Amino acid sequence: MSKNIVTGIDIGTYHVKVVIADADEKNEKGLPKIIGAGISDSHGLRHGYVTNVKDVAESIKRAVSLAEEKAGVKIKKAFVGVGGIGLSGVTVSSSIITSRADAEITSIDLAKLQDQCEKDIPRSAIANRRIIYSIPVQYTLDGIPALGNPEGMSGNKIELTSLFITCLDHHVADLIQAVNEAGIQVQDIMASPIAAGFVTLSKSQKIAGCVLANIGAETVSIAVFENNIPSSLEVFPVGSTDITNDIALGLKVPLEEAEQIKIGAITGSSYPRKKLEEIVSARISDMFELIEAHLKKIGRNGLLPAGIIITGGGSGMHSIDDMARLALKLPSRIGSITDTSSKTSFKDGTWAVAYGLCIWGIHADGGPEIDGTKIFFVNLWRAISRWIRQFLP
Repeated sequence: MSKNIVTGIDIGTYHVKVVIADADEKNEKGLPKIIGAGISDSHGLRHGYVTNVKDVAESIKRAVSLAEEKAGVKIKKAFVGVGGIGLSGVTVSSSIITSRADAEITSIDLAKLQDQCEKDIPRSAIANRRIIYSIPVQYTLDGIPALGNPEGMSGNKIELTSLFITCLDHHVADLIQAVNEAGIQVQDIMASPIAAGFVTLSKSQKIAGCVLANIGAETVSIAVFENNIPSSLEVFPVGSTDITNDIALGLKVPLEEAEQIKIGAITGSSYPRKKLEEIVSARISDMFELIEAHLKKIGRNGLLPAGIIITGGGSGMHSIDDMARLALKLPSRIGSITDTSSKTSFKDGTWAVAYGLCIWGIHADGGPEIDGTKIFFVNLWRAISRWIRQFLP
């Protein structure tokens, strides 16, 4: 078996998805070839957090078994996505005066500035949480934005805006325990919205500015990218299951039937089409209002040239991209993955997190470079590796 085979596990409220990829082989886009994928229904989760470790472990076992059968390999370790309402991002800006008399900025200044940012995180934003990793978003020297790492440049006052990705301590501990009980060693974890961006967004989109929205069963997670890095992250406790519930109430039908109506498996004159569209549109509008409110909060509403890219199980709903375009006044499209060279070919953006974790894992293990953002992967790897060890047996 190739040493560059890597596995990604996306544990969602509705499904567990597993992707096995081989970095020694490339698909038509130059990404690692997918050699196996497995999916199973999720049990023991609510809004993305674990409520029953044993049930989650069994769900993971089923998905892993299917992926192993298709790939023809046995998996013992994997990279795992963390999402749900336990995940959050907080942006902090701090400044310091440079230490040298000649005002040259040193690595000591940058480390001190990063520590100051961490100290300036509001207590309410860090209570019962652990910082998974931090991402420097923007440096400013004497009020002028600096491009890239300012070490070696000159300036009396240096300011840093940094994005801290945080997660509830017990949520991550439960998630890792469930994966371990499934017989899989957790190599590392990554925020699911960022992992999805590795395979659904192009470098030009991330440089220009875009928002990636993953519509799951019980949560909607968004990650805003600018200058090729994540600049904001948020998770909302609403998802496609809420649409199912609305249809059940509005049309007075059982939940199982409402789900079939939502995905278009049941059609006919017995359901008033206009009323159904009103029900679905109202809930989807609520989702995009939450996204718009967040973009206003960070000052990016209407200012992301690459627009919104929609993934997740809810991305398959009819005309959702058109509704996003109208609600956010941004370009809109449905995210997809294409891997026509693999044993398991799929275009469905719902696999983006699991596949993105594979790409992250290849970089984290020092595997072959895929694009020019490797330094971003390396920095995240170093930060997360130190933190995750406390949860591992």
